[in-house]
Amino acid sequence: MCPLVVREPEVSAPRFGVKHRLARGGHVLILAAFVTFLAFPFYWMGLTTFKQTRDLIDITHNPFVFNLPPTLENLRVLFYDTQFGQWIINTVEVGALVTLITLLLALPAGYALARLSGRWGQRLGIAIFLTYLIPPTILFIPFSRIIGSLGLQDSLWSLVLVYPSFTVPFCSWLLMGFFKSIPRDIEEAAMIDGLSRLGAFVRVVVPISSAGILTVVIFTLTLVMQEFVYGLTFITTSSHYTVSVGVPTFLVRGDVYFWGSLMGACLIVSLPVALLYNIFVERFVAGFTVGAVK
Repeated sequence: MCPLVVREPEVSAPRFGVKHRLARGGHVLILAAFVTFLAFPFYWMGLTTFKQTRDLIDITHNPFVFNLPPTLENLRVLFYDTQFGQWIINTVEVGALVTLITLLLALPAGYALARLSGRWGQRLGIAIFLTYLIPPTILFIPFSRIIGSLGLQDSLWSLVLVYPSFTVPFCSWLLMGFFKSIPRDIEEAAMIDGLSRLGAFVRVVVPISSAGILTVVIFTLTLVMQEFVYGLTFITTSSHYTVSVGVPTFLVRGDVYFWGSLMGACLIVSLPVALLYNIFVERFVAGFTVGAVK
């Protein structure tokens, strides 16, 4: 019999070497730089919102900190000297209606383009997308004629009618790429089980397209909130303004800028959108990239 040889356990090298620590430190520094860069606008808006006017205009003061005690005067001006609350309500109403119209039109359009085989489907998709690239400075004059003929001037319904003209083309093209990534076998199996083409689309395709639908909702709401030209052209009564038109109209008076109130309005409007993007960022990125990945 061979004698048993007892070996001493070898001392393993440290798991985290110098190179690993340096790489990890570099990643942390890069991440910290990106976080600082992206969070700085919100910090600046919040700081300016609660700064006194004397603190803002005094060039001897440090602009990155409070040199004087914070104040709520800027928010008081925003909510009591303007119709900011009503503008938010108008924006939400228009955004909800435009989003609903966009989904009702873009979902079947994107599905039809995705299932239309041959070169014509791709050409139609590109043609629809190109209509989104037409600048609003060219279209607002003919649109104003149409709105005037329909008697919708100075009405929120004018915005509800016009905004889908640039949300539907892009969203249709976006959903077309998403629907192309869905295998046809799923729909065929549903139709074998007795569903019609429309039934398979509504009961099978739409539920598994949540990422694309969410992308359309976020994109549409963002466009409605930041659109300025059509809102300024079609709306004349201040109580009918949306946020993007009312805030600069009432808080920029000649060469006088109410910076504290302006930043307060920007902070209040941008925070919900930023939170929405961060909560659904994975689905949002998937909705934009799934067609390209395929």
